[in-house]
Amino acid sequence: MTNNNNDGRTHLHDVVEDFDIAMLVTHTANAIHARPMAITKLDDGLGAYLVTDIKSIKVEEVNANPHAVLTFQSSNQFASVRGEIAVLQDRQLIEKLWKEAWKVWFPTGKSDPNIALLRFTAHDGEYWDNAGVQGLKYVYDAAKAYFTGETPKADKEQHAKVPL
Repeated sequence: MTNNNNDGRTHLHDVVEDFDIAMLVTHTANAIHARPMAITKLDDGLGAYLVTDIKSIKVEEVNANPHAVLTFQSSNQFASVRGEIAVLQDRQLIEKLWKEAWKVWFPTGKSDPNIALLRFTAHDGEYWDNAGVQGLKYVYDAAKAYFTGETPKADKEQHAKVPL
């Protein structure tokens, strides 16, 4: 199902905006690599900033191939956003986005020379939303499909592919 209007972008943003963690999927030379990452900042266009150590394997992967995916999952909402990542060591931006919880990984604080940001630029996304009213609608449609033998049809409120 495809949705090319702003409502789809808004709905996708609404699905992911409350997530604190996303799975970041990057590429190695021979495979893909996924790991959970804290979302430092998410903008309206679903661009995101993630914090990392400049010496981490993910920085090597991003430098070799900047294409990446962020995935989001709860018990009834799911999203996948495809885009590209750039590695930044912008000290002013690090200062602005700094969170005290980062001291666990960067004990010397904001001035730690190993802090880097991953700037994710989104190209397109897809969501599946079965929360709230959509969840009730899904249960009804699933029950109807079970008894009639017809596959349920999702609408743009439940599922859409969205260019960003």
